Amino acid sequence: DLITQIQQMAKFVAGIDCLLSFAETAVAGGYCRPSINTDGRLSIEEGRHPVVEKMITGERFVPNSILMDQEERQVIVITGPNMAGKSTVLRQVALFVLMAQAGCPVPAVSADIPLTDRIFTRIGALDNLSAGQSTFMVEMEETANILNNATSDSLVILDEIGRGTSTFDGLSIAWAVAEYLHDLDGKGVKTLFATHYHELTELSKQKSRVKNFNIAVKEWNDEIIFLRKLVEGGTN
Repeated sequence: DLITQIQQMAKFVAGIDCLLSFAETAVAGGYCRPSINTDGRLSIEEGRHPVVEKMITGERFVPNSILMDQEERQVIVITGPNMAGKSTVLRQVALFVLMAQAGCPVPAVSADIPLTDRIFTRIGALDNLSAGQSTFMVEMEETANILNNATSDSLVILDEIGRGTSTFDGLSIAWAVAEYLHDLDGKGVKTLFATHYHELTELSKQKSRVKNFNIAVKEWNDEIIFLRKLVEGGTN
């Protein structure tokens, strides 16, 4: 009938509009067409955050490369000071996975993205006091949801775990979460874990697929310069 035909036409036009938007954005931003794999490898060369690079003022956006897989670089612990850019790196990787699977080009020189069943994020400090939930309670509930539902085909983004309680309790929780995700079902899950707990860098000595990275900073004339570059190793 006429209503069905109109609905079908609207759906077709919406699809064309979406693809056109993808194409225009890709050309204007210098995006690349990502490849999709089924072996769990995530490789991004010179990736940029699609929103931050447009909004940033007063400095150039510094692109970063990252490689994750299921054999050697599955859990990446990222250390570094506040404001250095840890959260930006985490979020742009998650956005790349989402954009690629939606059929959208991504802001990078090249990208190889694995088929991913779900993206789990635990980011920021948020409470729900009206329901009797403190910041720490919300953080733990979100973390528990990740631990109970993530699979070896998931991507997990953790931006600080254990902040809402005492230092050693928080460190213990963060350590246990990282260990659990590394060992999950004997396969582990790709995890980006930004933390101020420098002690977590010791995990790489105990777990074979944990690797340490940090956001580089430089001291110059008694000032701290954020280089915004992800480099291998833990911060000092």
